[in-house]
Amino acid sequence: MDLVARAIDGDQAAWDQLVEDLTGLLWTVARSNGLEDTDAADVVQTTWLRLAENLHRLRDPERVSSWLVTTARRESLRVLRGQRDVLVGVEVSPERPALVDDADAPVIQAEQDARLWGAFSTLPMLCRSLLRVLMADPVPSYAEVSAALDMPVGSIGPRRARCLQRLRSVFEDPSIDTGSCE
Repeated sequence: MDLVARAIDGDQAAWDQLVEDLTGLLWTVARSNGLEDTDAADVVQTTWLRLAENLHRLRDPERVSSWLVTTARRESLRVLRGQRDVLVGVEVSPERPALVDDADAPVIQAEQDARLWGAFSTLPMLCRSLLRVLMADPVPSYAEVSAALDMPVGSIGPRRARCLQRLRSVFEDPSIDTGSCE
C-alpha cells in the first residue's frame, strides 16, 4: 500500500488518508464486539496508537487493514475482559431520514426501525457481528472480515446469506424461531 510506505517516510497526508480510509472499519470491529461508544472510541484510538508505534515494523504493508482489524479485535477483547458487566448485543438505531414526507413519517420510520432492530436482536451473536462488520463504510474485504471475526473466508458468504434470510423471516413474522445460523 503506497500510503503505508509514505506514512512510514513521515508523510502526514498519507497518515491522515490511512486514518480516514480505515477508521470506519475499526469502529465496526469494536462495535461488533458489543462495545459501547466510549469503549469503542478507546479501542479505535488505541489501535491507531499501536500502528503508529509499529508502523516501521510492518512486514507486509499491503496488509495494514488486516493488521488493524486484528489489533482492534484484540483491543476490544481486552476491554471486554476488563469490564465486570458486559453488555452484549446492545442495538442502537442510526438516525435516518423519513421515507414519507408527512407528519406521520417519523413515527412510521421509528416503528420500522424498532421492528428491524428487534428482529436483528433475535439473531445469534455471530450473525449480528457478521452483518455489522459487512455494513461498515468502506465495505471491508472478506479477508478483513475473516480477521475481524476469526472466521474462514469461504464461510462468510454462505453464513451472510443464512443470517439475512433469518433476519428477513423474523422481520416478516416475529413468531418464527430463528434457530441458529451458525
